[in-house]
Amino acid sequence: MEDEREVPLLKKVYYEDCPGCKIEKRKDTDDSIPWKLLASIWIIVLCNALPISSLFPFLYFMIRDFHIAEQEEDVGYYAGFVGSAFMFGRALTSVIWGKLADRYGRKPIIIIGTIAVVIFNTMFGLSVNFWMAVSTRFLLGSLCGLLGPAKAYVSEVCREEHQAVGMSMITTAWGIGLIIGPALGGLLSQPAEKYPQMFSPESLFGRFPYFLPCLITSAFAAVITVGSFWLPESLHMHKSKNLSGDDSYEALEAASNCADEKSSGKEIEGQADVSTKSLFRNWPLMSSIIVYCIFSLHDMAYTEIFSLWAVSPRKLGGLSFSSEDVGVVLSITGFGMMVFQLILYPYMNKFLGPVMFARICGALSIPLLQSYPFLALLSGLSLSIFLNSASIIKNCLSVCIITSTFILQNRAVEQDQRGAANGLSMTAMSIFKAIGPACGGALLSWSEKRQDASFLPGTHMVFFLLNVVELVGVVLTFKPLLVERKD
Repeated sequence: MEDEREVPLLKKVYYEDCPGCKIEKRKDTDDSIPWKLLASIWIIVLCNALPISSLFPFLYFMIRDFHIAEQEEDVGYYAGFVGSAFMFGRALTSVIWGKLADRYGRKPIIIIGTIAVVIFNTMFGLSVNFWMAVSTRFLLGSLCGLLGPAKAYVSEVCREEHQAVGMSMITTAWGIGLIIGPALGGLLSQPAEKYPQMFSPESLFGRFPYFLPCLITSAFAAVITVGSFWLPESLHMHKSKNLSGDDSYEALEAASNCADEKSSGKEIEGQADVSTKSLFRNWPLMSSIIVYCIFSLHDMAYTEIFSLWAVSPRKLGGLSFSSEDVGVVLSITGFGMMVFQLILYPYMNKFLGPVMFARICGALSIPLLQSYPFLALLSGLSLSIFLNSASIIKNCLSVCIITSTFILQNRAVEQDQRGAANGLSMTAMSIFKAIGPACGGALLSWSEKRQDASFLPGTHMVFFLLNVVELVGVVLTFKPLLVERKD
């Protein structure tokens, strides 16, 4: 009897023709971080993030050139609809892309997403009116469903102890994209005006002043599309095999991420039932998605408001920046954020845990953000120092919160539901992010019209409302509103 207890109840089996089993075998035999795979996903996520944010520095001027706004204060209102179109399209299709990724693999969905960037981001740069801009952004969001499968991919290629590093690569790429994108948009838009010695008003880039940054982004996406064909698949492809007979437990174990299974056959069957449980009844998943959505709403509204506020005239409470000035600030922010995420985040997450870390970062963001309107009182070197410092700290805090929610979401489900879970997360998040730019632009326009109000005049109001959303997110990180899966 003693010998029988020493024999493992389940033997881990790897199928030679299964790409997911190859990943599992590597994880079981090699405890190092898969830097090559993470670097590939980093570049792919960057490709997805660039077109989302590259329009923000020039969106104010693009809407103005469309002559759809009757007065200057209304530009932010129309800009919000263009910014929301992408997220609204993604909200409608993310669950579908997630389910397709669970069925056919992460790799084909990633490739389709990069192809969508090439086509529709190019078309957006050639927009000649407001409705063409809105429709191309909507189609880009609808057909670019790679972020959810990318998050699932990272959680599958990393061992448990490297999950924080893997997810920080996702959010770092996303954050860098949200920084490099505006830098490209700010520096390369309207090239005939900024660089007349290189681009004439009669040239292609003179007639389409916002096409150059979109073209650069699309060319980068085209290169990434070709490179994605060499990305190894991480999904197990033997689920259709018969699990009856002597190999049933072996096949089930091969599809699992757990290397040390000590359960009886009855317990295994119960675990299989849990894996097919409705995602909506999985409270650790749903609670983390809710927190993710609230903070995403705040971050998207902040991104839109920051760029519009920076280029707004000083008489309206803005900074009177040019698009190049905004691009420089965001580039500096991106470098600082990248260093923080890659070097400090994994250690702080390990020390505090994802929930506590997100809670602390959200609380620290509130006083920082409320100080932004006072920056408009500065000028010269002091403005540059304080603005860059505030922007770096704010974006580092935001990306830490998002990374923590990514970890919670992917820990809450098994692999066979991970694509669908991330698709559900992307759908919910996209709905909130679609609301963010529209509300952000409208709120900024409204706040700029109330310069003489007795309570929170001018832009003090719009940053106060951003903080209200941030506070709601912080409250949602407490139990029982947020539950972390421990097993």
